[in-house]
Amino acid sequence: MLKCHELIGFMPQELANEIVQFLFASDKPTYRAALAAVAEANRVRPVFLERKPRVQRHAEMLSALSRPRMEEAAATVLREWLLKAEKPMIIDFLDTLGISHEDGLVEEFPEEVDEGKLQEAVDKLLAKYPPIKVSVYLNTMMATSGVGWKKLGELVDSDERLQIA
Repeated sequence: MLKCHELIGFMPQELANEIVQFLFASDKPTYRAALAAVAEANRVRPVFLERKPRVQRHAEMLSALSRPRMEEAAATVLREWLLKAEKPMIIDFLDTLGISHEDGLVEEFPEEVDEGKLQEAVDKLLAKYPPIKVSVYLNTMMATSGVGWKKLGELVDSDERLQIA
């Protein structure tokens, strides 16, 4: 299982750019919070980054978000992107597992899930969505939601379709 800052560092550059661009266009509060966290980590004011061309700014943001000390900001970026841009994938996964949720948000995950259902849910996602996005979702869920399903960790680590780097 990868941590969120590692996910941002290892994922294909196109996907990382897609995530930041989505937040820039569709989720200004999360984008501004990430920008502020990066500025603070770089010991500059956010306006210094805001004045840079967007391509350069986003590259600097992604570079900073891939550092271990930026785990919390990276986790927020990934969670918000997943919940807003990839909600159908989350809902498909939770529905297949029979986990109750409210529009993709889970109050509390169960301690364990049926291994057969878990394999079915992962296979369903991989058949319907890009494998890299499925992998980012599953890794983010394990890293941020306290999901400790042993079988899911084994699947993410061993299934070639879910490998990021």
